[in-house]
Amino acid sequence: MYLGGLCFITDRKVCSLPYEDMVRLVLESGVKWVQYRDKEGSRRDIYRNALILRSITREYNAVLIVNDHTDIALAVDADGVHLGQDDLPAQKAREMLGRDRLIGLSSHSMEQAVDAEALGADYIGFGPIFRTDTKDAGSPKGTAQLARVRSRVHIPIVAIGGIHLENVRSVFETGIDAVAVASAILKGDIKENAGRFLDIIHSSGG
Repeated sequence: MYLGGLCFITDRKVCSLPYEDMVRLVLESGVKWVQYRDKEGSRRDIYRNALILRSITREYNAVLIVNDHTDIALAVDADGVHLGQDDLPAQKAREMLGRDRLIGLSSHSMEQAVDAEALGADYIGFGPIFRTDTKDAGSPKGTAQLARVRSRVHIPIVAIGGIHLENVRSVFETGIDAVAVASAILKGDIKENAGRFLDIIHSSGG
């Protein structure tokens, strides 16, 4: 399943638009991969929002990944789930989702990244690469450590954390497969920001 080099992550703390509005703007720019992340909503609200986003992403032939909630990802027929270190174990998620859906695992160290591949993850999210205020995921890892992880891990790597238009090229120079971005797309003109990211990523070979 081709995901492209840019994963857009929803974030209502950064942007007050409803999830469906921010996602539609991003998809109109050409993004093909959306990760629905909602740390504040009730499970009922997350399910309802995920249903709406599943419908919208289908309109644009885009991938929808649900953050944290494997059962909700399955219930709305999402393309997969992205799990943190404290979420449902990857093996149990695989039992629920089968082989046809994607499982991504957040990793914050070389050990976690290598373990994620061994556990059967389809891709890892690694970071934070740079300082970020979006979520507390520890100290910045930097592009040098990202390159080291790339040399050890053979499944796709999605870099995350503090990535913006001015530093995204340096991230792709490490050989990773994609970047995940929330704030740098949502602050300002969403559609224009996403389009500029895509232009830079495509010119960088991502």
